[in-house]
Amino acid sequence: GIISNWTKIPSPLFKKVVFVLIDALRDDFVFGSKGKQFMPYTTQVVEKGTSYSFISEAKPPTVTMPRIKALMTGSIPGFIDVIVNLNSPALLDDNLIWQAKTAGKRIIFYGDDTWVKLFPKHFVEYDGTTSFFVSDFTEVDDNVTRHLDRVLKREDWDLLILHYLGLDHIGHMTGPNSPLVGPKLREMDNILKKIHISLLSKEEAPLPNLLVVCGDHGMSETGSHGGSSEGEIHTPLLFISSAFEKRNGPLTQPELVQQTDLASTLAVGLGLPISRNSVGKLILPVVGGKTMREQLRFVHLNGFQLSRLLQENTPAYEKDPGYEHFKIAEKSHGNWIKLYLEGNNSEILLNLGKKVLKQYLKALKTLSSSLSKQVAQYDMYSMMVGTVIIMEVLLLLLLSLPKALSSRAEFEVPLSSPLFSLLFYLMCLILCAVHVIVCTSAESLCYFCSMSWLTAVGVMMLVSALMCSILSAIAKIFENSRLPLKNPVVSSSSWSEIDVLILAGTIGHVLSLGASSFIEEEHQTWYFLINTLCLALCQELCRNNFLLKECDPQHSTTMKQNFDSIGEASDCKNIDIPPAGNSKLGKTTSSAEFLKGSDKWISLASPWIILICCRLLRSLNQTGVQWAHRPDFGHWLTSSEHKSELSFLAAVSLLMIFFLVQRRCSLVSKIAMALGLLGVYSYRAAIGNVIFPWQHDSKDISK
Repeated sequence: GIISNWTKIPSPLFKKVVFVLIDALRDDFVFGSKGKQFMPYTTQVVEKGTSYSFISEAKPPTVTMPRIKALMTGSIPGFIDVIVNLNSPALLDDNLIWQAKTAGKRIIFYGDDTWVKLFPKHFVEYDGTTSFFVSDFTEVDDNVTRHLDRVLKREDWDLLILHYLGLDHIGHMTGPNSPLVGPKLREMDNILKKIHISLLSKEEAPLPNLLVVCGDHGMSETGSHGGSSEGEIHTPLLFISSAFEKRNGPLTQPELVQQTDLASTLAVGLGLPISRNSVGKLILPVVGGKTMREQLRFVHLNGFQLSRLLQENTPAYEKDPGYEHFKIAEKSHGNWIKLYLEGNNSEILLNLGKKVLKQYLKALKTLSSSLSKQVAQYDMYSMMVGTVIIMEVLLLLLLSLPKALSSRAEFEVPLSSPLFSLLFYLMCLILCAVHVIVCTSAESLCYFCSMSWLTAVGVMMLVSALMCSILSAIAKIFENSRLPLKNPVVSSSSWSEIDVLILAGTIGHVLSLGASSFIEEEHQTWYFLINTLCLALCQELCRNNFLLKECDPQHSTTMKQNFDSIGEASDCKNIDIPPAGNSKLGKTTSSAEFLKGSDKWISLASPWIILICCRLLRSLNQTGVQWAHRPDFGHWLTSSEHKSELSFLAAVSLLMIFFLVQRRCSLVSKIAMALGLLGVYSYRAAIGNVIFPWQHDSKDISK
């Protein structure tokens, strides 16, 4: 009209919004066979009710906190959010919750306390549940549901957020095909039914209510999440409201949308500004029931916000295809408005409106895709420089390790010779040249390139110095290995097979922690490493104890002289003799008694006893994702019919603790410890885990 209203935010489309987030809800739990079997009400609403169904695609990392950020800000969190997922700080980015609070909306939240940490002062009422008791499938959801009946009757809220964790916990413990999944989905279906019926009964003209159901991430076939498999990134997204048209035909495959699209869609639905850093695009069917003018207004708002974000992050934004499409659509929109204001209600106006809408949607798709790619771009050059420095320091430490672990505990890094070598200056020149080439040709912003040239040269000198030191250390090792050893027994800088095995095992274990599946099954790594180490120790002990027996007399005399020299050296210079379990001949009490006595047989038996104990421990408790459901000795003991066996084992163990420790205790300590251990057993008997020898019936005992 006469006065432009384009700077004003459109009025809200819905009065009350209930946002139900079911943690780890996979798309096939709703749209697949499990949905039809265990979620009949939701399936009926999806197929025949007034709803719109989508499959929402989440970007990795698929863990809770980054996904909540994506849902509420519309931006794509980085991998650093995996670390802060454990201790979520307050979210400072522009987001839907902050916008709703600023607009005077009253928000109530019940569920995962990650929300309370992210939005500490935004809720008028909240009750957070912790997500770290993974074995809790029931209470964690009951603590959310117990508030529902009371809240749904009240009128003093505009946005209700519920975050259910039970399904995620079941996934972690037993996997997606567990018999526990069905009852949990049925429980969620009943909750959604209760909310939907309540919202319908409370509706008043002109604004309807809206129920949104989604998952933050899915779960893999083993029940875990964090990666980018289809089961982990695809979740259902349902919009249920009386404002939508009722479905008649059969359910087709739901359309794929991005998880970040929800923030823009909910912002428009609640009459709020779209979050500043949102890369999501409006899900058009949700506003499809409005007039053409309103629909064009909504997509223009979204396009304007995305183009502004592009301008802030891209110097050559005008050449971006998404920005060009948006400007063309905006011009066409202006022409449509002119026709509309002239009072033209012909079919030409409708067709032109549809054409402009298509142009806007194309622009939104291109802009969103372009911005998402920019967010996912990492500063590879700076990351590579940092990685090179870390790897050089690590390699230098590894090369210095044998001397550092020797009896003299030397830690020597040669610096003077490398710093004055020709190689050092050549490397500095080459690296500086590479830095200039990379920084002058880089299109995107680079942290390392933004540093001062003096700092950059200093970093290059550090890289060169470390590299020269490594080469110098390697050369020294080769030089020492060619020299004949005067006393091979005392030499402590050479590496034994056990040393190499321990080092390789440690590095292998550290590398295995780079994958979530290896973290979940970490015990398998330990089983393998301990068994391997025990077998290697056994072989080493056999070689030391038996092969040396077959040595000729001359060799024995030489060894005797070596032992004598070791004894003299240790007496004079107080040098530590390397202990057993090493390839340097083990315990050296004296040259005559080395291969005699019971110590030899105890040392030979030790690895096999440890292996047997480890095998028993493995069968005591099945753990991890893969085998947690398998029967084990722990379950056998804790079952009610084997209470007497458990009682006997517990009593024997407590008595052994007493007899092993009491020798070093005073009389008062002995009495105190005996009473304490008796108290331990009595407590376990009182709660019903074990039985007293004189107890025949559970009624005989008093707590």
